[in-house]
Amino acid sequence: MTFEEYQKKSRKTAKYPDAGGNFIYPTLGLAGEAGEVADKIKKVIRDDGGEVLPDKKKDIEGELGDVLWYISQLATELGLSLEDVAAKNIEKLYSRLERGKLGGSGDKR
Repeated sequence: MTFEEYQKKSRKTAKYPDAGGNFIYPTLGLAGEAGEVADKIKKVIRDDGGEVLPDKKKDIEGELGDVLWYISQLATELGLSLEDVAAKNIEKLYSRLERGKLGGSGDKR
């Protein structure tokens, strides 16, 4: 499945207040779901000595799917294509790689 296909299919499930004119809802959802991913990873470290067991991996996969859903809805709310977002991100990262700037901080590396 391409990002374009995912974005279109996932949009059919976007049932939240003022969908189509509400970028705040998916932004808050994204933050919440990213927190759930982090919490599951924290528990892997706490409870499983850092080993990601198959059941935990499946749970994390589900949460990452939720993160992707909210990213898709936010992109749609802002009139952005996930395909373009992904392509521009790879372009930026490869530019940093070629210039030896993957490490460090700052958006304009």
